[in-house]
Amino acid sequence: MPNVLLRALPETNDHVPVLSSEVVELLDVQPGETVVDATFGAGGHSGEFIDRLDGRGKLIAIDRDPDVRPYFESLAASTTSATRLLRGEFDVLLRQLAANDVRVDRVFFDLGMSSMQLDRPERGFSYAVDAPLDMRMDPAAPVSAADLVNTLPERDLADAFRRYGEERHARQIARALVERRSQRPYERTKDLVETIRQAVPAPRRFGDGHPAKRVFQALRIAVNDELGSLERALPAALEILRPGGRLVVISFQSLEDRLVKRFLKSQVDPCTCPPDLPVCVCQLTPQMELVTRKAVRPSPGEVAENPRSASARLRAAQRTAAGAST
Repeated sequence: MPNVLLRALPETNDHVPVLSSEVVELLDVQPGETVVDATFGAGGHSGEFIDRLDGRGKLIAIDRDPDVRPYFESLAASTTSATRLLRGEFDVLLRQLAANDVRVDRVFFDLGMSSMQLDRPERGFSYAVDAPLDMRMDPAAPVSAADLVNTLPERDLADAFRRYGEERHARQIARALVERRSQRPYERTKDLVETIRQAVPAPRRFGDGHPAKRVFQALRIAVNDELGSLERALPAALEILRPGGRLVVISFQSLEDRLVKRFLKSQVDPCTCPPDLPVCVCQLTPQMELVTRKAVRPSPGEVAENPRSASARLRAAQRTAAGAST
């Protein structure tokens, strides 16, 4: 079935939907349902959802990036299904929907930055091109990557690089950044990349991917509070799902995937009784059941066509009747 968004937009190179066929199968959107795309981006996945709503139902699109509006307007103009764009952080907006007793049939997350953001150098997400050191998904947010690099104490920088980027040389890099910024503040990505390159051991500069990759990931996560937002958003997504409703999440790095896996496990098996207790007495009932037992990964063919999909992991679960509001 054709993707109406790809028909509507004159340029489609901004975003190649990852695991598209798997998302369509596992989210299982039906005509007349209400779908929340909590990470709209350039709308590639939402175009698939709109196709399957078949002119009925409703799509609620969420994104904090104002640049998504033209993509949303193109999609909205191509369908008779009801559409609504909510701009802001998905955890805040999902909690607002829950507080207003909104109930939906499907919730989808495609985490991390979109290709639309990565391919626009002025946003400062890429270590491959020189640009302002920004990394804000919402350009109006108060703190940029330059702010963090130029103001955080060395210890806090090292902790962020280690926690959010799993960077082995976090301490050396943080020390080098602090020494360099004492001479002049960081403003451009190329200056940060050069400092990182010089701070890591020589073998790391030529293997194990780009030496700045993990630091840039860590800064992006910290600037946008990505893990905190996700941790708050998942319970809100569960709350707004009707019985039988499905939640599908694509993550692109292990920190996100572990958080999603841990949340789903807590809803599938919520029992808090000691393991040696013969009978459950906590009376907590499962709120979800797994649709995918293990993370779904892109096929070799998809990775060959879209290398950015290589690290993607998809998990899906379904809301049970227990405790759900209709």
